[in-house]
Amino acid sequence: MKGPARILFVAAILTGSFLLFLVQPLVARMALPQLGGAPAVWNSAMLVYQALLLGGYAYAHAISRMPIRRQAIVHIALIAIAALTLPIALADLPPPAEGLEFLWVPLLFAATIGPVFFVVSAQAPLMQNWFAADERAGDPYWLYAASNVGSFAGLIAYPILLEPYLPLADQSLAWSAGYALLIVLVACVAAARWRALPVTETFTEGEAQERIGWKRIALWLALAAVPSGLMLSTTTHLTTDIVAMPLLWVIPLGLYLLSFTFAFSERSALGFALVRSAPLVLLLAGSLAMVSQGGGHFSGAIASVVMLFVVAVALHRRLYENRPGPARLTLFYLVMSAGGALGGLLTALVAPVVFDWVWEHPLLVLAAAALLPQQQLFGWMDRLGLQGPSRRITWLCLVLAAMLLAALMNGFVADGDDAPVLLLTLAIAVCGMLALGNRAALVAILLAMMLGRGGYDTLQTSLDGSRERSFFGIYTIRDNPIAAERTLTHGTTLHGLQHTDPQRRNEPTTYYGRDSGVGIALNAVPAIAGDGASVGVVGLGVGTLACYRKPGQEWTFFEIDPAVVEYSREGSFTYIRDCAPDADILVGDARVVLEDLPDGSFDMLVVDAFSSDAIPLHLMTAEAFAVYRAKLAPDGVLLAHISNRYLDLEPMVAALARETGMRAAIRKAPQDRLRGISASYWVALSADPASLQQVIDARDLEWTDLPAPAKTVWTDDFASILPYLEWDNVLGL
Repeated sequence: MKGPARILFVAAILTGSFLLFLVQPLVARMALPQLGGAPAVWNSAMLVYQALLLGGYAYAHAISRMPIRRQAIVHIALIAIAALTLPIALADLPPPAEGLEFLWVPLLFAATIGPVFFVVSAQAPLMQNWFAADERAGDPYWLYAASNVGSFAGLIAYPILLEPYLPLADQSLAWSAGYALLIVLVACVAAARWRALPVTETFTEGEAQERIGWKRIALWLALAAVPSGLMLSTTTHLTTDIVAMPLLWVIPLGLYLLSFTFAFSERSALGFALVRSAPLVLLLAGSLAMVSQGGGHFSGAIASVVMLFVVAVALHRRLYENRPGPARLTLFYLVMSAGGALGGLLTALVAPVVFDWVWEHPLLVLAAAALLPQQQLFGWMDRLGLQGPSRRITWLCLVLAAMLLAALMNGFVADGDDAPVLLLTLAIAVCGMLALGNRAALVAILLAMMLGRGGYDTLQTSLDGSRERSFFGIYTIRDNPIAAERTLTHGTTLHGLQHTDPQRRNEPTTYYGRDSGVGIALNAVPAIAGDGASVGVVGLGVGTLACYRKPGQEWTFFEIDPAVVEYSREGSFTYIRDCAPDADILVGDARVVLEDLPDGSFDMLVVDAFSSDAIPLHLMTAEAFAVYRAKLAPDGVLLAHISNRYLDLEPMVAALARETGMRAAIRKAPQDRLRGISASYWVALSADPASLQQVIDARDLEWTDLPAPAKTVWTDDFASILPYLEWDNVLGL
């Protein structure tokens, strides 16, 4: 089949897939003011999408035996009914109970876009099924590659074309217009196949009755589940333990989608090359899968996403090569979708409850090694005449050699000696490549590499119980007896530090030193508001700021993560207990909780809620700053912490100050390693010029004006971080 009909099928399937993956970041953006920016939020949303996709594929499979005419009537009717839920608007649900966020987030997304996502997700298998109903059409599976081109385009189009130029209401209307176009295209495709028989009746009896056993179905499930889970675990691993750059959240999904394009294309030379290189890429990049103290190296992020893409192509290629004939096409896609949902379920829901770290990531990397296509390197064992027991002994020797080299490498990793680590990594990778042909040997060698590259330290931290995982992040407490200090890290980012020496225990550290903007401002509170001032702090951390509390002051902390609160309550960190034992700690999203408090509640409000370098965008919008100003006394002062490796937030804060009628100044404090002080950027804002001047004059330290404000202020309805990225830092230049 050629000509206009083929073009219609391509247009319909591209449009459906484009809309499907355009709507995902759109709804996530709508939900940001309620959900914040934790990696688990995105993973929970992805689980909903995968579940709805599974439902759509099940529906497509269920109606596949109907005549095409009846299928078309049913499908167009459902699309039209789902259109009644447009334009897209966030479902109005009550806030989640404490500890139930992992259930509430999926419910919110399902209630918001469930109907339209369900019917659009059925597009790919249905269009291919209708395409195959004409026996002249040929193999329909190439259309799935086209589908994923549309998916990738939709995902990338959102941050580049939609978000920077349209407010959310207009984005929703634009998506609705695309949905209307989809209805027209589906109707045209249905007209082109109106008299066709079901696809199962267009093939010979042997093709239609192809036997598909449980072993084959289990293989399909595994080959779909591992890349899906790996995509989500890579997202968590990157944003938790390598580099917390906001845009990284969308990259793993985009590469996962793109992998289908190369894997489901019979003539893809690049796809073939990626499959052949997959074992080597997995050995080299997979060796970093257990690293939990990566220090934010962008090279590690690149290695992780490259591994995801190459491995996903290889596993999806093996899935494609095990595909059934077109008569069982919808069953194949149903099982494949179930595998994707299974991978998402294990990664997004089970792993955060079961594991204290992102252990699902190295486990999925090992599973990928077990599933990769295995082809002996250069047939070297055959050339040497190794057979039977000789081969098994050789594989065992390769594993033992890798284990010895990994043990040696672990010592160099502990010493920070990079050159020997690189050489030993390459040597172990050679052992792994020579072991190709034996899945168990390859998995064992990869595991040895993981442990040698830093996995042993990660494992030891889990075994000694000093790490905890919540819906919002992974926290590790470490004691350093030599420096007499205890630290709390969120991933690889320092979240707080307290001296264990009783003489220095209540001395402020990290971003909160006495020369920092917040230290200066909090010491100036009595001069601004008197002895009975009220102070609010958004973001508890380890409670360091409590050491600035003066007698008679009323302090309130806002913290979204109950796990963080427990570190202060149980005494792991004693700032709260020692300095502000009667302070209120309100658990929940600070912006939501603040809105319920009376206006003018605080004389000073400190906003310090960044999770690593990934900013909660909903706390940096005009609406958020309007809430802050409303909750301040007329002469109150707002302190905003904007230290960030990847975003230059100064122009935006200047624009927010202008928007809310406040004056602003910034204090850029230098690092002091000896006292445990980190470099910090704090902005002081106030509607009362005299109060702001009192902060500036409190110490003989430099405050400067903010640069020219951004032309467009961030709002809940319209925001993009792209113009403010520090690309030199992002790229590690």
